[in-house]
Formats: sequence, structure tokens, C-alpha cells
Amino acid sequence: MTRFLGVDYGTKYVGLAISDEGGEMAFPLAALANTKKLLDEIVKICGEKGVGEIVLGESRDFQGGANPVQEKIAAFKKELEATTNLPVHFEPEFLTSAQARNLGGAGNHSDASAAALILQGYLERKHKLGNN
Repeated sequence: MTRFLGVDYGTKYVGLAISDEGGEMAFPLAALANTKKLLDEIVKICGEKGVGEIVLGESRDFQGGANPVQEKIAAFKKELEATTNLPVHFEPEFLTSAQARNLGGAGNHSDASAAALILQGYLERKHKLGNN
């Protein structure tokens, strides 16, 4: 069984979520400051939690075009792949930060909750397609 790490990239904070061991449920994990230590912290978490794959939120606008932050997210994806040696999958994120705030997350908690929403969307889609 593979554990997944969900990532909601932000220029100030990066929200993280973790799946259960069966890869069916996503849970908010942490919000980390987006500093030079970020990749090292993610590598450490992946090792401690037994993460086998990473799901990164892909930022799109209402028309499906890339938001301005998407260029940074794409570069971060390449860095994640190179640093962790794990597969990194994009999952479209659409208003996940707003959803997380509406669900009661505030401040950094909303970053981790948004990451959980991104990861849960990926896990549900993967499960529906029969790619367990």
C-alpha cells in the first residue's frame, strides 16, 4: 500500500496532507513556511510517513487557464521530483483554499485543509478509475 502526500503550494505557506495507508482518505498534516528549507522538510516527512507518491495542486482559473502562480508550481514540481525521487502528480485545484476556510480552517490550518481537499479529490478520482 502506498501513502500519498498532498501539497497545496503557496508563495508564503505550503499546506500538506497525508493519506491513510490504503490511499483512500486524506487528512490535513501541516503548513510549512515556503523557505529554502521547504524541500528538506518535505523529504523528511516523506521518509517518516512512508510516502510513495505526491499529489500537487495545479492552479487554474475559471476558464481552465493557468493562474499566475502556476509557473512557480510547475517549477516546484520539478524540484520535488528531483529531490524526493517520487512520482509527483498534478491534481486540479479549484477554490480549495476558499473551501478550506469555509470548513472552519483559519490561517495555516486552511493551507493544510486545502491540501487535504486536493489529495482527497485525487484519491477519489483514482479509485473511480480503478487505479488502486
